[in-house]
Formats: sequence, C-alpha cells, structure tokens
Amino acid sequence: MPRESSSLADVLADARVWKLKDASAAPARPVWSTGFSALNARLPGGGWPTASLIEVLLDDTGLGEVQLFLPALVECQCRMGQGDSTGDTSWLVWIAPPHEPYAPALAQQGIDLTRLLVVRPAGATEALWAAEQALSSGVCAAVLLWLKGTDDRWLRRLKLAAEAGGSLGVLFRPERHRFESSPANLRLSLSRGEQEARVDLLKVQGGRPGPVDLGGP
Repeated sequence: MPRESSSLADVLADARVWKLKDASAAPARPVWSTGFSALNARLPGGGWPTASLIEVLLDDTGLGEVQLFLPALVECQCRMGQGDSTGDTSWLVWIAPPHEPYAPALAQQGIDLTRLLVVRPAGATEALWAAEQALSSGVCAAVLLWLKGTDDRWLRRLKLAAEAGGSLGVLFRPERHRFESSPANLRLSLSRGEQEARVDLLKVQGGRPGPVDLGGP
C-alpha cells in the first residue's frame, strides 16, 4: 500500500477522529404534530421540536396557550410511554400555571392525569430550578413553564436542560419580551384575534417565520 494511503487509513482508524457519516447515521429527534396542518407546514420536521426550548410570548393568559400544545402533549405522552411498563418517560410537568388545570377536560382530550405533575413554586427562582431539573431528568415528555420574566443566562440553562433530557420544553412569557434576544430554538407570539387567537412565528430555525392561519385543522 502506498505510504499516503497507509497514513490516511491510520488517521481514519483513530477513535478520536469524527466522521461525517457518523453524524448522518444519528437518529433524528422526534417532532410532535401541532394538530394544525398550516402550522406543521411552517415548522421544520412538521411539528413542535423536542429536545429544545420553545418560547411563547403572550399579551395575556388564557388565550388558548395550553390548547395550542394539547395535541402534542397527548401524542408525546402516549408514544414516549410505549414500551415502558412503568410509564417513567411520559410525565407532563406544568410549572406555575396561572390558572388551575381543569382535570376532566384534560382527561377527555386524552391526557393521562396520573402522569401530570403541577408544581406551585414559591417564586421565579424556584420555578426556574424546577423547570431545569424536570427538563434534564430524561423522564418528562414535556415541561411547560409560565414566567413573568427571566434573564438570558437562565434561558440558556433551560435550553441546555431540554437538549440533555430530550423533552418538549415550553416557556410562556409576557409579550413585552418580544424584542429581547433569546436562545430559544423556536419563538412565537400568541395574541387575541377577532375570533380566535393569532399565532405569529418570530424565530424558526429551519422554518418560515410570519403569521399562521389556524382556521383549518
């Protein structure tokens, strides 16, 4: 074998060398359908991205923010619990929701209430800590967090925790944070429309930003 070929073979055989084909063989991260074909079409992969942080900016609570994610919550809770008799990977965690979740309606939609954990922290610091722990635990299908505000350092910690745990991480914050920088993989605003809530994609990695019409299924 020529000397050059032998040297190349030695390099490729070194375990420290990262090969591009290894990256292409890595399993793709799942996405969960939003339940709206128009919204799926605007998101990379056709749904809400997992192992990432989604930031939703609200001009008020009670605009249907939970309903926007409900189809995905049902799907990810069901699919992540398959093959695990204990269901230890199908927990849903809601942290500091502004309103008490209505259990009968959630159960009717398909949520497993025995795997729904509602956390009522004393303050923002405790809420952020709880979210970070839940996101990075690897046993939560999705973590939803409501906050009035936080800094960029904590946002980055939440994003890293979501990536480590593989969860669907959703942070709800007031609309006034719209023009602040954010490390979130996906940012959208939810505002009150004439007949239904208005969704506007602000930042979409690999997708198309702009308003989305949710009028159809």
